[in-house]
Amino acid sequence: MGPQVLVPLSLFLMIFGIVYLIFSTRNRERLALIEKGVDASIFLQGRGKGVPAWKIFVVNIAFLLIGSGVGIFLALLITTYTSLNDSAVYPSIIFIMAGIGLLTGFKTAKDLDKE
Repeated sequence: MGPQVLVPLSLFLMIFGIVYLIFSTRNRERLALIEKGVDASIFLQGRGKGVPAWKIFVVNIAFLLIGSGVGIFLALLITTYTSLNDSAVYPSIIFIMAGIGLLTGFKTAKDLDKE
């Protein structure tokens, strides 16, 4: 078995292990609470309140893509009108603008959650 097989296999096993650990820990925690006689309705608290997770995800992805697009455009302008090396300008400007987009998306999602 070469590295062509071991890398995807180890990635799959790592993801499976993390998911298994999350679900088994959550199950043990809930069983312990039920054994102590705590009302099971505490597992449903917090659901249905606030903004759905998919809306927050869409807002963050939208701002990330907008930031990346603006970063590509700014990098194109910078490399066109200056003598800077484009192999360094493109990644740096794209990552900076994507980070600014994610920060803006986070603040927008926080404002959505307040409403």
